[in-house]
Amino acid sequence: MSAMSMPARMLRLLSLMQARRDWSGAELAQRLGVTDRTVRRDVERLRELGYPVTGTTGTAGGYRLASGRDLPPLLLDDDEAVAVAVGLRTAAGVAGVAESSTRALAKLHRVLPARLRHRVAAVGDAIAVMAVDGPAADPATLGLLAAACRDHEVVAFTHRGAERRVEPRALVTAGRRWYLLAHDPSRGDWRTFRVDRLGSPRATGRRFTPRPLPGDPAEHVARSLTTAPYRHTATARVRAPADVVRARLPFALPGRVEPVDGDTCLLRLGADTVGPIAADLAHVEADYTLEDASPGLLDALAGVAARLTGGRPAPPAAPGSR
Repeated sequence: MSAMSMPARMLRLLSLMQARRDWSGAELAQRLGVTDRTVRRDVERLRELGYPVTGTTGTAGGYRLASGRDLPPLLLDDDEAVAVAVGLRTAAGVAGVAESSTRALAKLHRVLPARLRHRVAAVGDAIAVMAVDGPAADPATLGLLAAACRDHEVVAFTHRGAERRVEPRALVTAGRRWYLLAHDPSRGDWRTFRVDRLGSPRATGRRFTPRPLPGDPAEHVARSLTTAPYRHTATARVRAPADVVRARLPFALPGRVEPVDGDTCLLRLGADTVGPIAADLAHVEADYTLEDASPGLLDALAGVAARLTGGRPAPPAAPGSR
């Protein structure tokens, strides 16, 4: 049976089993809207086609799609194929993947049906990726962490000179940077780690029971980055609408911009160096007043202003205002 002739329900079953390591028969039946008996029959048909579906032990039993050299080709529906092509074309924030992405995209292009080949080619021709310097995550590390998130396996690494063992739950990308959201039992709380700053990451082989996530992973990571203990912090009361300020910032994390009224908002600033704060204030292109500025920040900003103007004095302004 070819992928084109495989019943839609079996394609859906295969897609589910490729997306997660373990499934109970009851979960698969509920997702597919069929009986447990139908699930068992479809699983047997997948095995006949060469897919290594193994049974799992437990109170209710279940299924797992094993990996191996003999695994038949991955099956993708139309939208998934286009999504994979776009992801390969725009891969960013991962070290050394440009050449690998190009090779993988060429392989995908060769096996696509004609209707999708033209679609994917159009996407590829239209996309141009701007090269941006900066830290990049190691693809092997991302693969290790992603597998640990999926399998609920404790990972160990060094971070800021200390050994950490955490329960990984999600990888979040923001711009070119990757972050790991994990629960740290030694701290009794959730923590966010920059993936490119993890030293010697490794799987420990010890499984954990996942705790409820503290909300949406991306939003939680954004909040943690906004409230991180930076060297320089401040809140700017900007005389412009919140949506306008968000649109002007090159990197606006959720929670950084808070509306006060229709014409005013609060912008929360934080960085270990003054440069990013000065850049954000320049990008808002509106008058603002700095509130709750950390010690030394105003002097540091004055130094930036002096360098930008070639040492000429700035025009008089009210303290803390622009």
